[in-house]
Amino acid sequence: MQNFTKTVTVSKEDLDDLNHVNNVRYIEWVNSIAKAHWIENASEKILDNHFWILLSHTIDYKKPAFLKDELLLKTYVLNAEGVTSTRIVEIYNNKTQVLLAKSQTKWCFISSQTKKPSRITEDILKLFS
Repeated sequence: MQNFTKTVTVSKEDLDDLNHVNNVRYIEWVNSIAKAHWIENASEKILDNHFWILLSHTIDYKKPAFLKDELLLKTYVLNAEGVTSTRIVEIYNNKTQVLLAKSQTKWCFISSQTKKPSRITEDILKLFS
């Protein structure tokens, strides 16, 4: 599956009381890169007619990140069938390439018109392969 990446630099607002990145911030990054990957690949027509809702989310925290660390966020769709897909997000220290966190999320594809689950078509699958 196709990888999509972006980098972020840890700011003071990302830190918790222990002066490392707050766990909630990792979750926000997971959601933001998933959305960016979708928007980058989907046409306006697809974006107008469909959206994704989150069904489940797990994240394993491996190592902390600190102020001014540059992080590499990498995501890809692991699999998709029926109306659901599973997405992986890995967060690395961009300088050391050490894995800091890994997330697996399950998403449901939704029709904008009916607000009900919609089958993931070949055209949608091709966006991420």
